[in-house]
Amino acid sequence: MAGMINLGFVINSLLFSFLGIFVFWVAFLIIDKLTPYHLWKEIIEEKNVALAIVVGAMSLGICIIVAAAIHA
Repeated sequence: MAGMINLGFVINSLLFSFLGIFVFWVAFLIIDKLTPYHLWKEIIEEKNVALAIVVGAMSLGICIIVAAAIHA
């Protein structure tokens, strides 16, 4: 069973995973800076559910774009 796992594929998967997470994090920080208020404070401290839903949808959109870019 161990002979069936190609180490190159595992390393590539880990590299692209970390790259995708990094790109998502940078995109989220840019969008956080572009908004007129601090997203994390509004969601956690002010309990703004509508903003949490919008940020969640935005996060999924960014993730889909990053995944498509890595997959291509």
